[in-house]
Amino acid sequence: MYMHVLGCRNIAKTVRSMYIQTMKQRRANPRNEIVSLPCGCANLRRAARIVTQRYDQNLQPAGIKTTQFTLLQALTRAGNISQGNLGDLLGLDSTTLTRTLALLRRKGWIQTKPGEDRREVRLTLTAEGRRKYLSALRYWQSAQRQLRGVLGEAGWKQMMESTILAATFAQQR
Repeated sequence: MYMHVLGCRNIAKTVRSMYIQTMKQRRANPRNEIVSLPCGCANLRRAARIVTQRYDQNLQPAGIKTTQFTLLQALTRAGNISQGNLGDLLGLDSTTLTRTLALLRRKGWIQTKPGEDRREVRLTLTAEGRRKYLSALRYWQSAQRQLRGVLGEAGWKQMMESTILAATFAQQR
């Protein structure tokens, strides 16, 4: 809170100005406080959004978003994979996956080929996609090290196991 007092007159009718500043003691910024929510889904989604923002910051010098890097990484590991299997692997709905893949295709990072069935689309990295993945890898590794450092080895292992277990539970129909 700031308070200004200007133009005070004294008895001799000369004008004098006075500036008074008062400050409230700063409390922790409530926007930076992470509170426990009663919903497991809400906590997981919030953590995913915030961690994604951090990874995006790290990947920014490479000119790639976390969502794009994840697809390049999955294709690096899986090789020639159907779009349906890639969606299942990453837990992505068809619409979201199709939109992101279209962007990667326009950038020349992936190529699509027809599968055995006319409805099936197979995906592979292009040479440019492999170069992009490799150029972004060190920035992704930096984000990984940062998160791992905050969590510690036991916390990292627990987080990895817990998120896989949560995804497995949620996938059961």
